Amino acid sequence: MANRCSNLHKFFKLSGLVHGSKQTHAKSISSSAPAKADARLDALARFVHDNCSLKCLRELHALLAVAGAIGEASVVTGLVERYLSLGKPESAASVFAEAYRRRPVVYSLNLAVRCFSDHGFHRELLDLYRELCGFGSDNFTFPPVIRACTAVSTLRLGREVHCMVLRTGHGDNVGVQTALLDMYAKAGQIDVSRRVFDGMVRRDLISWNAMISGYTLNGCFREAIEALQEIQLDGIRANASTLVGIASMCGGVRARVAGDSLHGFALKCGVVADESLTSAFISMYAAFDDLSSSRLVFDLQPMKDLVSYNSMISAYVQHGNCKEAFEVFRLMHCAGLGPNLVTVVSVLPSCSDFFGIKHGESVHGITIKFGLTEQVSVVSALVSMYSKLGKLDSAFFLFSRCTQKNHLLWNSMISGYLVNKEWNKALDMFHKMQVEGVAPDATTVINVISGCRHTKDLHVAKSIHAYAIRNRFVSNQTVINALLAMYADCGAISTSYTLFQKMEVRMLISWNTIISGFAEIGDSEVSVRLFCDMRQADVHYDLVTLIGLISSLSVSDDATVGESVHSLAIKSGCDSDVSLTNALITMYTNCGIVEAGQQLFDSLGSRNTITYNALMSGYRKNNISEKILPLFYHMVKNDERPNLVTLLNLLPICQSQLQGKSIHCYAVRNFTRMETSLFTSAICMYSRFSNIEYCSRIFNVICERNIIVWNTILSAHVQCQQADIAFDLFRHMRFLNVKCDAVTMLALISACSQFENADFAACVTAVILKTGFDATILVLNALIDMHSRCGSISFARKLFDSSVEKDSVTWGAMINACSMHGEGKAALDLFSMMIDSGVDPDDITFVSILSACSHSGFVEQGRALFKSLQADYGITPQMEHYACMVDLLGRTGHLEEAYDVVKSMPFRPSDSLLESLLGACRFHGNSKIGESVGKLLIESEHSNPRSFVMLSNIYASAGKWSDYEQLRSDMEAKGLRKDVGFSLIGKI
Repeated sequence: MANRCSNLHKFFKLSGLVHGSKQTHAKSISSSAPAKADARLDALARFVHDNCSLKCLRELHALLAVAGAIGEASVVTGLVERYLSLGKPESAASVFAEAYRRRPVVYSLNLAVRCFSDHGFHRELLDLYRELCGFGSDNFTFPPVIRACTAVSTLRLGREVHCMVLRTGHGDNVGVQTALLDMYAKAGQIDVSRRVFDGMVRRDLISWNAMISGYTLNGCFREAIEALQEIQLDGIRANASTLVGIASMCGGVRARVAGDSLHGFALKCGVVADESLTSAFISMYAAFDDLSSSRLVFDLQPMKDLVSYNSMISAYVQHGNCKEAFEVFRLMHCAGLGPNLVTVVSVLPSCSDFFGIKHGESVHGITIKFGLTEQVSVVSALVSMYSKLGKLDSAFFLFSRCTQKNHLLWNSMISGYLVNKEWNKALDMFHKMQVEGVAPDATTVINVISGCRHTKDLHVAKSIHAYAIRNRFVSNQTVINALLAMYADCGAISTSYTLFQKMEVRMLISWNTIISGFAEIGDSEVSVRLFCDMRQADVHYDLVTLIGLISSLSVSDDATVGESVHSLAIKSGCDSDVSLTNALITMYTNCGIVEAGQQLFDSLGSRNTITYNALMSGYRKNNISEKILPLFYHMVKNDERPNLVTLLNLLPICQSQLQGKSIHCYAVRNFTRMETSLFTSAICMYSRFSNIEYCSRIFNVICERNIIVWNTILSAHVQCQQADIAFDLFRHMRFLNVKCDAVTMLALISACSQFENADFAACVTAVILKTGFDATILVLNALIDMHSRCGSISFARKLFDSSVEKDSVTWGAMINACSMHGEGKAALDLFSMMIDSGVDPDDITFVSILSACSHSGFVEQGRALFKSLQADYGITPQMEHYACMVDLLGRTGHLEEAYDVVKSMPFRPSDSLLESLLGACRFHGNSKIGESVGKLLIESEHSNPRSFVMLSNIYASAGKWSDYEQLRSDMEAKGLRKDVGFSLIGKI
C-alpha cells in the first residue's frame, strides 16, 4: 500500500489529469446530465474504490483537489464511496460539498444519496439531504431518503419529504410510493400506508410485497391474507418475498391451517426452494410445535445455505431439543459451511443447557477459527454460556479481554453473576458499568432488580428504584413489574402495593405480580380481593393469575375458596394445564383434603416431576409418609427424572440408613451441583440414625457454609448426644464471625438441657441476652424449659414474668416446670391465669397441668380438668392425657376409677400406662384389679419380664402362691428373665 501511495504522483504526471479535468468539468456544468468521463478518470475512480487505505485515500484526495479534478462525477463518487466503506461519512460529505460548492446537479446528488444509503449511513444521508434538498430532487432521490427516514425512525421528517414529493409532482412514481407506504407501515401507521397504496395508479410486485410486509409487521393477519388473494386477482405472480412475511405471521398467531395452505401455495408457485422461504417455513412449523415438519422442510431443501441451518438450529434450541440442535450444527460444519454470528448465538445455549463444558469449549474453538470472537454479540453469548456452566473465571476473562464493551456484554456478565448466585458481584458490576460510561438499558435495570430480590436488601432495593426513576425507566412496564416483585420479595409488600396503586396502566402481568406477592406471604384474603378488583377492571385473568391465586390458599379455611377457583379454571378451560393441576394438588393437600389431590393426580394424562413432587409434599405435610416411597417408585417407573425437591421429600422419611445412603448416592451421581438444602437434609437424615461421622464428613465438604448449615450440624451433634462437640462448633462459629440466629440459640439450649448443668445454662443465657434473642418467643420458651430442667425454677419464673408476649407454649413451659418441681398449686394458679389472659390451652398444656395434679395429689382438680379437655376446648384426649389421669387416680388410691378410665379408652392402653396402674395396685394391695391389669400386660405382644415380676409380686402379697408359681413357669417358658440389678456407684 505504501508503494501505491508513492506512485500517485507518477500517475498524475502520466495521465495529464489537469487539462482533461477542466474540459470535462466545463461540459458537466453546461449539461443537466454529466458528460462522458475521460477513460483516465474512470481508471482513477476504480483505483480509489479498490485499493486505497484511509491514509492513501486522504493523500489522493489532496492531490485531486490540487489538480482541480475534484468536480468530476466519477471521481467524486469513487471518493465518497471509498470514504463510506472505510466508515468515514463526515469525510464523504465534505468531498461532496467541496465538489459542488455552488449548485449540485440532481444526478450527482442521487449518486451521493445512493452511496450513503448502500453503506447504511442513514442519519448522515438525511443531514446531507437537508442541506442540499433545495437544489432539486427527482424520482431517484426520494426513495433512499424515505428509506433513511424509516431506518432512523424519524416519521416527522418522513412526512416533510412526503409533502415535498407531492409539491414537486413525483407522487405518482411507483418507487417513491412504495418507499412511502413502507415507511408508514414500519412507523405503525398502517392506515396511512394503506391510503398511499390505494392511491397508486400502477402497482408492481414490489409494492404488493411492501404492503403485505406492512400488514405482517403490524399484526394484520387477515388483511395480509386478503392482499395475497388480491395479488392473484391482479394477475401478478407472487414470489418468495411475498410469502415470507405471511409465513412468519402464521407461526406467530399459530394459524396451522393457513400455514399449511400457504406452504401448498408456495409449492404451486414454484418458489418453495427459495432459501429465505425455506427458513420461514422451518420457523413457522416450529412455532406450531411441529418440529418433525420443520425438519422435513429442512431435509428436502437440495442446497442448504447458512440461513436454513440457523433456522433449524434455532427451532430445536427454542423447544429445548439441544441434542438435535447440536447435531444440525455438526452437519453444517461437515458440509463446509462456516458459522456466523446467528449460528454461534443459537448453538451456545445448547451447550450450557444440555451438554457441558467440553461441547462449549469446542464451539468456542470454532468461533476463534472463523474469527468471530471479535464480535461483541459472540463474546456475550460465550460469557453467558461459561456463566451458566459455573465457569465464572472463564466468563470474566472473556469479558475483561473485550475492548469494546456494549450494554449487551455488560448485561451478560451481570446475568452470569446472578445465575451463580453472586448477587453482590452483580451489583458491583452494575456500578462499574456506570463508572466506565456505558449507559444501562432496561434489561440491565431488570437484572439488577433481580439481584436485589435475592439479597433481600431493602436499602439497595430502594436505591435501584430511585435510579430507575431518575433515568426514566419507570415508564417501562417490564421494569415497574420487576420493582413490584422486588419489594414483595424483600418483605415490603405494602410498598409493592403502594407502587401498584400509583400505576396509571395496570397490565395483566402487573395484576399477576401483586397477587403472587400477597400469595407468597399467605395472605389469601387480599389475593382474592385483588382478583375481584382485576375482574371489575375488565382485565381478563390467565393461567398465571389462577396459579398465583391458588398458591395463596394453604389452610383448611381456604378450601371453599379453592374449590371456587378450581371451578373457574374448569369453566375457562385452564384445568387441562399440568402447571395449574400441580398448584391445585398442592392447594388441596395443604388444606388437608388429600383425597382431592390424589384424584387430580390420577386424572392427569401426562405427569411431570413437579406433579409427583406436589403429591409427595402433600403426603409429608399430612403425615402420610408410608405413601411417599411407593409414589417415588411409580415416578421412576414412568421415566420421570427426580430433582432436588424429590430428594428433599425422600430423605426425611427414610426408614433405614441404607435407604438414605442410596438417595444420597443418587444425588452425588446425577447432580452436577449439590444444593445447600440437599446437604443439610442429608445431615439431618444421618443424625436420625446416629451416624455423626457421616454428618461431619458432609459438613466438611460444604464450601459455602451459611447459618443454616451451621445450625444443622449443631442440631445433629445435640441429637446424637454430643453436646460438648456442639459447644465447640459454636465457639468456632463465633471465631469465624458467623452471625447466629434464633435456631442456633435453640440448639445451644437443647445441648444445655442434656448437661443439666446450671453453669452452662447461665453462660448460654448470657449469650442469648447479649445478642437480643430473648425477645424471640421460641427462644424464651426454650430458656424457661432449660432452666427448669437445670433446677433453676426461680430464674425460669423471672424469665416468664419478664416476657411481654406469652403464647400457649410459654404458659405450658412454666406449668411443666412447676409440675417437675412438685409445685402443683403454682401450676394450677398459672393455668387459671392463662385462661384469664385469653390464651387457650393446647393438648400439651393439659398434659403438663394433669401431670402437676398427679404429682401433688389434686384429684378433684384433675377430674375437672380432664372433663373440660373435650367439653370446653374440643381437644380429643390422647394416650398422654389418659396416662396422667390413671397415674393421678392410682397414686391417690382410686384404683377402681382408674381401671374404669382404662376400660373407657377408645384405643389400647400403652404398656407404661398399665405398668403405672399395676404399680399402684401393688402399693395399695388391690390384687383383684392388679390381676386384671397384669393379664392385659402379659398378653401384650411387647411383654417384658418387668410386667411378669410385678404381677407375681402382687400374687405373693395376696398369698396366691399357686398363681405365683404358674406365672413364674410361664415366664421361664417364654425365656424371659428378670433384669439383673447393678450399682451406679461402681460406674462413677
